[in-house]
Amino acid sequence: MDGATVSPMPEAPLAMMEIEKTPPRSPSAHDMPPPPDEKRYDDDDDRVWDCGAWFEYILVVVVSSILLIAASVLTIFWVIYYRKGFNMDDPKLQFNLHPVLMVGGYITLSGFSILLYRICRCCSHLIVKLCHTFFHACSIPCIVIGFLAVWDSHNQTQTPNFYSLHSWLGCITMGLFALQFVLGFFSFLILLCCENATYKFRSTMVPIHASFGVATFMLAVATAVTGLTQKAHFELGDSYQQTIEEGIIINSIGVVLTGLGIIIPFAVRRSNSPANCKVYVTERI
Repeated sequence: MDGATVSPMPEAPLAMMEIEKTPPRSPSAHDMPPPPDEKRYDDDDDRVWDCGAWFEYILVVVVSSILLIAASVLTIFWVIYYRKGFNMDDPKLQFNLHPVLMVGGYITLSGFSILLYRICRCCSHLIVKLCHTFFHACSIPCIVIGFLAVWDSHNQTQTPNFYSLHSWLGCITMGLFALQFVLGFFSFLILLCCENATYKFRSTMVPIHASFGVATFMLAVATAVTGLTQKAHFELGDSYQQTIEEGIIINSIGVVLTGLGIIIPFAVRRSNSPANCKVYVTERI
């Protein structure tokens, strides 16, 4: 070969010889709505709705409804029969609007709103959501008028405001209620106009809104019970210790409110319906 040497071929760069192939990233759970077989965050485990489950479901709904109505009925009866009703010209009788409207707004209307949102799954979810909002919206004028009634009554009789545990709890309850209503109305109704874009935010808000809703209701119960106790000591004095009729009625209202504080949290953590239909997070928010 005439002593000629053949120069070896230059080695190709390693990057040219071995091409790294990265598999495409699979979408995460936050990138898309949950699949149809994913159960809702607050679903119970699969269970058969036998006679016992149906009985429990109906019993909880019926007892909750009776207690919610009884709270307002007993309060109205107490105010009219023992406290001489309502009169806007008399500061003491003007005050009577306060317990009636606060129990009606915070307890009865809000309680039914919570129950409707949790157990009525036979209707469209949007309809249930609108009913939930409607009941809470109806409680707003009750709360506002009840607050103004006690504020004006105290000012006319020169009674100090915001000194008792009852008034402190009332302020906290009112603030939480207002925050819950504004955030709920914005998150679960207004943001539905951008349903896909706001999915992750609304799914995050669902357990927060539900938890603080129950907490607000429990605070309302505690506020009402402390208010009844305070009113009983102020109006009845030493006779309250003698188990008089009015004292029994006041105590009965407190027992009903305590029962609601037990059964409403129990009702909302149960399965929402014994029907075989499934409701997913995307349908709920």
